[in-house]
Amino acid sequence: MRAVRCNRYGPPDMLVVETLPDARPGTGEVTIEVKAASVNYPDLLVIENKYQFQPELPFTPGCEVAGVVRDVGPGVSGLRRGMPVAALVRTGGFADQVLAPADACARLPEGTDYAIAAAFTLAYSTSYHALVDRGSLAAGETLLVLGAAGGVGLAAVEIGKALGARVIAAASSDAKLAVCREHGADATIQYEREDLRERIAALTGGRGPDVIYDPVGGRFAEPAFRSIGWRGRYLVVGFANGEIPRLPLNLALLRGASIVGVFWGEFARRESERNHADLERLVGWLSEGKLRPRISARYSLEDTPRALRDMAERRVTGKIVVVP
Repeated sequence: MRAVRCNRYGPPDMLVVETLPDARPGTGEVTIEVKAASVNYPDLLVIENKYQFQPELPFTPGCEVAGVVRDVGPGVSGLRRGMPVAALVRTGGFADQVLAPADACARLPEGTDYAIAAAFTLAYSTSYHALVDRGSLAAGETLLVLGAAGGVGLAAVEIGKALGARVIAAASSDAKLAVCREHGADATIQYEREDLRERIAALTGGRGPDVIYDPVGGRFAEPAFRSIGWRGRYLVVGFANGEIPRLPLNLALLRGASIVGVFWGEFARRESERNHADLERLVGWLSEGKLRPRISARYSLEDTPRALRDMAERRVTGKIVVVP
């Protein structure tokens, strides 16, 4: 099998493609022939030794895949060779084969687009958990999404609309905002050109958003939080900017607002039944056409470093995938 390998921590250009022995499943595992692997921001953090979970060197990055069951280990029921599945794994996704726990696999209908299946679970589950479980977003409320053209941001735009909210999308270019409008955003803010606070005030009549979804962090966090509405919920989803902001806590007091942490991976581990129920609702919305995952680019295994650079340099809209 061929796999992208991280032999020492560092930037994406340090990754190499190597030939390894075929993956052989152990008890409770399956081997998946990978048809597509989604590229996510944690993949970049993990090769730079900046993520909460850190595998031992050397390792193959990539945590979200879709493909066909190639082999089944002892003790596995409900999965068989040739069955199309999607799976979340800790590592190993950027390869043409990956080992996955059987209970981490979801069966896919025949004819499913593997790229969409690979790109769906993490981004949409994260955004659903953030907006529903943590943010209690209700129909008629106003949602501000920062970094709205990225994978989780665009998912948040679509989920916000499905919940009946008014969605304001903020991103760094007109081209990215056009994508946000295509996916349902009611209003937009180009925060590299427009004053974020002034634009939020104009779009909300000075009232501010009820929920702010922030996967970016950095310099826009404080002006966004200063603009939040009464009893607003500020969702801390991630720090794609690379800078963890320091928010003055008096702002929470003055607005009666909440700063809410969002860690979907830990939620899925601790509250698996609720997570499965969330995913079932999302799959239903997907089949109804309420959700339309955007795959903006596909890369070969050899181009995985370029895919990660594109993500690091904020050149990605929606999701991108590696196709072995």
